[in-house]
Amino acid sequence: MADNILLIGFMGVGKGRAARALAGLTGRFTVDTDDLIESMTKTRIRQIFAEQGEAHFRQLEQQAADWLEYHVSGTVVSAGGGFFMVKNLRRLGQVVYLHSPLDGILEAMRRHPNAEAKMKKRPLLQDLDRAETLFTERLPLYRQAADIEIAVQGRESEEIAADIAARLRR
Repeated sequence: MADNILLIGFMGVGKGRAARALAGLTGRFTVDTDDLIESMTKTRIRQIFAEQGEAHFRQLEQQAADWLEYHVSGTVVSAGGGFFMVKNLRRLGQVVYLHSPLDGILEAMRRHPNAEAKMKKRPLLQDLDRAETLFTERLPLYRQAADIEIAVQGRESEEIAADIAARLRR
């Protein structure tokens, strides 16, 4: 297994911010799987969903996971919301599930200075009823996939990062 710390959780929960804070705390590099896919394809995630569909995007996530497994170690990986479904997840490193209730995620996103862009960037959040169903379906799967679960609602990224680092040291 690679010596990575992999942050999973529902879209908008703050995996990217927590990853950057954890990288700063631990001296590791950080990689975002959605950014990696956009670099691989030279296409925005929302465009991939619109033009090629979710199934194709999931194939791209698996390609990114395969690349990470063989080329990345000692890194904090911020994973897209559905990335936890890749076949080799456990071989990528320690899996940390960042949890917040859906209403907490949506409220934090609405308070963000660039809220409209953050929401638009996430194709699966465009229909809030579907997002709620997806959240409910994924919750037990996130928990099953994770080595550690961290509650993040109302917490700053630095506090979350310190909590992750402390839990991983145990």
